[in-house]
Amino acid sequence: MKSVLQKIWQALPAEIRMEIVLCGFLLVIFGIIQIPSLFAHPLVLSHPPEKAWQQIPISEKEIIHGDTSKKQVIFTFDAGGSDASAQEILQVLAKHHVTGTFFMTGKFIEANPQTVKDIVAAGSEVFNHTYDHPYLTTLDEASITDELSKMNATLKATADIESGPLFRPPYGDIDSRVIAAAYKAGYEAVYWTVDARDWMEPSVTADEVKSNILSNISPGTIYLMHVGDSITGSILDEVFTDIEAKGYKIVSLTQGL
Repeated sequence: MKSVLQKIWQALPAEIRMEIVLCGFLLVIFGIIQIPSLFAHPLVLSHPPEKAWQQIPISEKEIIHGDTSKKQVIFTFDAGGSDASAQEILQVLAKHHVTGTFFMTGKFIEANPQTVKDIVAAGSEVFNHTYDHPYLTTLDEASITDELSKMNATLKATADIESGPLFRPPYGDIDSRVIAAAYKAGYEAVYWTVDARDWMEPSVTADEVKSNILSNISPGTIYLMHVGDSITGSILDEVFTDIEAKGYKIVSLTQGL
């Protein structure tokens, strides 16, 4: 087929061929015809497309639970200290085919860059927990915005993703002024329905944390757990198994809203 076309082309008068080439050139210039890529590999973008969770709409209100019409619950993991349970959490999430949801501080990211990359590579959702975990109600609007933007810049520099559009206030310390300032900066506040209290280690036992989770289960529950203690990593598989046995599905935050 190619040789036939070549013969036809060569048989055309030179002036006709020149006119065809000129017309084709003008069509490309004006964008009517697109030239296919000449490269075997796809073009690498300097800024990859946003993750699906980074495109969800936000509102100026605080999220305290997920969709209560579905028999599902949400586990969120705050990361502001060590990464003691990080690998165990990732293993359990993978075993149960659950998308993780993590709220990270900028300082955690700086201290644990490989852990952050592992979490992102696993496909987990990563949201903003401020840069250095302050009491936001003590800060002015500019400082609140700076806490969020600095964490976001740290995450982007480490894992090349953005931290929006959700954030969790450190200590759950929030008021209407903080919510408004964060919303203005492009973030919606996320609280929780049940605090597992794993962060109270060693004054709380693994059995007590597990009981606190399982005795407070209902559709749409958002559980608060932490990456920095050892309890979460030790009980999470058993907790997930027990919850699934009750007929509940475990979903990520954006899947469960």
